[in-house]
Amino acid sequence: MLNAAVVANGTRNRLPSAGERRNALPFPDPWILIPALLLLALGLLMVASASIPISAHPKTGNGQPFYFLIRQGMFVLTGLLASGVVFQIPMARWRRAGPLLLLAAIGLLIAVLIPGVGKEVNGSIRWIGVGPINVQVSEIAKLFVLVYVASYLKRHDAELQKADFKISALALARPMAVLGVLAVLLLLEPDFGSVIVLMATALGMVFLAGVNIWQFVVLQAGTVAAMAVLLWSSPLRRARLISFLDPWADWQNSGYQLTQSLIAIGRGELFGVGLGESVQKLFYLPEAHTDFLFAVLAEELGLAGVLAIVVLFMTLVWRAFGIGRRADRLGTKFSAYLAYGIGLWFGIQALFNMGVNMGALPTKGLTLPLMSYGGSSVVVMCVALAVLLRIDVETRASGVHEE
Repeated sequence: MLNAAVVANGTRNRLPSAGERRNALPFPDPWILIPALLLLALGLLMVASASIPISAHPKTGNGQPFYFLIRQGMFVLTGLLASGVVFQIPMARWRRAGPLLLLAAIGLLIAVLIPGVGKEVNGSIRWIGVGPINVQVSEIAKLFVLVYVASYLKRHDAELQKADFKISALALARPMAVLGVLAVLLLLEPDFGSVIVLMATALGMVFLAGVNIWQFVVLQAGTVAAMAVLLWSSPLRRARLISFLDPWADWQNSGYQLTQSLIAIGRGELFGVGLGESVQKLFYLPEAHTDFLFAVLAEELGLAGVLAIVVLFMTLVWRAFGIGRRADRLGTKFSAYLAYGIGLWFGIQALFNMGVNMGALPTKGLTLPLMSYGGSSVVVMCVALAVLLRIDVETRASGVHEE
């Protein structure tokens, strides 16, 4: 009966062939989708709570209590729409575009430094004005650079793992030189936090690519030494380091932001003071809805809320590594390295933001992924997750499943 109905209705309603069923992409991994959507929703909720005081102020929010929430909602919607488009792009196109995306990243980082093009905010030139919004080019550059590093590691995989020291060292030196140029451009903005995240993520990708362990140790030691020199050579960064070591020594000046963050986290205790009941967001804690959103969340939702956020980020990182491992077994090295890179990026940036808020790391201008207020960060992070989901569905469509 079924075959007769198919023949009667013509080819328009025919059943898909076995080959077509194999080529159909499976549903994206819910262990990525659900935590990401929960983080976006919680981010909107906390941005609304943390930004109401500054939004209601006539000079900072035009007197509209939900000014920043409305803008963040638009950013999230843009990120979701962009993700839907990016999800349709095959990974082969990303692989071929790696060198071009690197040039685009360098071009953006140079453009932002051109007088009249880059826009200065709080002493840093990190943004390019596009109509009513400011685009933070370092966020776009990070994604583009990770695509380039993954494509390079795929192309030179054999050289990097050769026993011949000279060949493997040369293969390793080339991408690190490129990253050095990008680091210099980021430091000119200045954006030391993005340098740390980018270098740490790239080093992690290189390690997972199977590079010679002794070369990696030397490379890591050299990178840490260079970061230490850069940290100590800048009076501003040196002051931040000193205030981080003992914020209470000058709590009304250099240690003010960190001490207010610690007060907020301490007030949260186990279950928090209640949603919307934060005191520190009432003009005590600077950047409460951006870099220090985590502190307001800890104050209002307590340890329970903090642990929930940590679990959601750990789930994303765990699944990213699982997707990368599956792609690696399939032999799609580019997809594997990029999945590892995206997982490392999310984990490292979330760890740094939380560490800064809790006083475990010196203050850096890094957002909490998918949660902090900021259009560039939210949109780019959504796009990065779309790329990760594309890797997931392509590897599962090829019939390779996790053990």
